Amino acid sequence: MNTVYFSAQFDSSASDPYQCPESLVEVAFAGRSNAGKSSAINTLTRNGKLARTSKTPGRTQLINHFSIGNDRFLVDLPGYGYAQVSKTRQKQWQEAMTRYLISRDSLRGLVLVMDIRHPLTDSDWQLIELQQQGQTDLHILLTKADKLSRNQVARSVGQVQASLGEAGIDATLQDFSALKKQGIDDVHAVLDHWLFDKPLS
Repeated sequence: MNTVYFSAQFDSSASDPYQCPESLVEVAFAGRSNAGKSSAINTLTRNGKLARTSKTPGRTQLINHFSIGNDRFLVDLPGYGYAQVSKTRQKQWQEAMTRYLISRDSLRGLVLVMDIRHPLTDSDWQLIELQQQGQTDLHILLTKADKLSRNQVARSVGQVQASLGEAGIDATLQDFSALKKQGIDDVHAVLDHWLFDKPLS
């Protein structure tokens, strides 16, 4: 376990990738609204107030940078797939995410957060397509695993893996539970690999 993540502090917010701070390397978290992205970030950093959580989906509207020191950042991207967001706002989100995922030189990896009960929605595939246009690695976090039995979790993970394979998507994935604190070490290992070039075991 790398405790550097427990020192994460809010650095800045931006509505456009060009307004983001300079960084040596960063890892972004993205996910459909209400998939548990903010809760996952807060669990991984042991800071319940770092990323804003809300019962209202779509609360994260900006690109939020959290510093972990030495010009390295965790990045919370705006939630997507929320029906009550206007078409104009959806278009602005897609344009901003395209610029960020494709042109952000310091972006090393993308953690895509999905509710394990409702994985790979059309919105998720849309973001995966954007990610594939860039140079970043992809790790998929299937959250809320505590809502399913072990057999159901294994089945869902297997189905997602198979769907990604059929689509030719190279990604790592795991189940995760912020409530039960399950899967934290696995995510930290991926972050260590991306942010500090530590080998994956």
